Amino acid sequence: MEIRSMQPEDVPLAERLSAEAFYELDVRIRRPHETEPEKRSPEQAEKWNRRTRRFLDTDPEGCVVAVDEHGLAGFATSIRRDDAVWALATYAVRPGLQGQGVGKRILALAAQHGADCPRWMLSASDDPKAVRRYRLAGFDLHPQMVLWGQVDRSALPTVGGLRQGSLDDVGLLDHIDRLARGAGHGPDHETLASMGTLVVDTAGRGYAYAGTSGPALLAALDEETAVRLLWECLARTTDERAVVGHVTAANQWATDVGLACRLSLGTDGYLGVRGMAPPATYIHNGALL
Repeated sequence: MEIRSMQPEDVPLAERLSAEAFYELDVRIRRPHETEPEKRSPEQAEKWNRRTRRFLDTDPEGCVVAVDEHGLAGFATSIRRDDAVWALATYAVRPGLQGQGVGKRILALAAQHGADCPRWMLSASDDPKAVRRYRLAGFDLHPQMVLWGQVDRSALPTVGGLRQGSLDDVGLLDHIDRLARGAGHGPDHETLASMGTLVVDTAGRGYAYAGTSGPALLAALDEETAVRLLWECLARTTDERAVVGHVTAANQWATDVGLACRLSLGTDGYLGVRGMAPPATYIHNGALL
């Protein structure tokens, strides 16, 4: 088994391994009330590839793969921002190899990229094997909630004090990020902008990327601003099924907003943090944290 840096030609192979591993996991742990898992579409696969190629540009030291005689056995992508936060973006091992130490070796090498960062973050699925690995690596695990369903548009309030943003706002956005989670998103804003429309509080106290099904990320300096941003994100949804994921207990305001517009509430995975508390008022992005 060879553990080495990820190369550009590894990206589509990692995408396929990731798609297969997460689909197998979704099928295995699906709850009775959840919809049938779907395989990643070609469009979603290309978005995954673009995001990962971006990681190779910004954080090549944090992207590693494991290769055996059958090909790609596993991989991890990770990023560090402001020399303050290391985040594990994606991590997967080929089905059939879990629990054999491959993932431990991959994660250890990727984590060297953030060895001197005081804060670590990751967003984990409900996979018991992965969760065990993260806990053994020193992460505190905080259950995540998810809200989903059709938005009751009669419940949507009129929201003011917001404007559409642009990448010219990155300095402000990173300032908010540093206060919320200890580091800006920096180059990740380019990727986030492809996930949704940037909405910024006119007083400079928060922002969100409003996607077609809900917020791709939301960060604010106070609860009142966070609530207005989430309402705006829900008002902008165009998909039949809205989703507000990655909500920790530190962000109960988000559950209140979701329940007020008739979304259902459940649990989905964990936010793993080391050297920090779960950010509030903040809804993280699954890969970019």
